[in-house]
Amino acid sequence: QVQLVESGGGLVQAGGSLRLSCAASGTIFSINNMGWYRQAPGKQRELVAQITSGRSTNYADSVKGRFTISRDNAKNTVYLQMNSLKPEDTAVYYCNAYFWDYGGSYWGQGTQVTVSS
Repeated sequence: QVQLVESGGGLVQAGGSLRLSCAASGTIFSINNMGWYRQAPGKQRELVAQITSGRSTNYADSVKGRFTISRDNAKNTVYLQMNSLKPEDTAVYYCNAYFWDYGGSYWGQGTQVTVSS
């Protein structure tokens, strides 16, 4: 089995920055897409950013130009650099990764990001 563990969330003022990390552990041979999702209170979980194994990326329109997703395949880790944060970015952020060997995607436990105005 595999496990995803996020870190880096916290409280920041509007305009500030945070960097989220998500490390995969377990018996891992290859990881396909990796991504970050978020869920604000009373709202559905939404895709924030995604990166393929070939490092192609896509972003939600609301974060384009402010957030950057990257990955380190040697460390089985995906990152989300968040700049120019806004109060509406407040949410629980979840890491997701698709593992070819296990035939499915897995979720991390989530990390809280709170942006104060």
